Amino acid sequence: MPADVFKAEVKAWAERIGVEPKEIHIRPMKRKWASCSQTGRLTFDTELLRQPAGFRAEVIVHELLHLKVPNHGPLFKALLKAYLGEKN
Repeated sequence: MPADVFKAEVKAWAERIGVEPKEIHIRPMKRKWASCSQTGRLTFDTELLRQPAGFRAEVIVHELLHLKVPNHGPLFKALLKAYLGEKN
């Protein structure tokens, strides 16, 4: 998947969730699929572009939700479930 198509996917989810990432970056990451900085910068691993759509959505939504909820507490988990369904 081309990077610009992936970024469009991230922006579509961001609009649906009601958040606005300041920056979206794609680069090789050694230990995780993605990260979200306190300043609103999202970074995604280049390998994510080769993953199935459902998995990409999980990672994208997870990181975008951190723009609303900075932790993995009950509210975060409830929102994740609301956007992605029962598997989370």
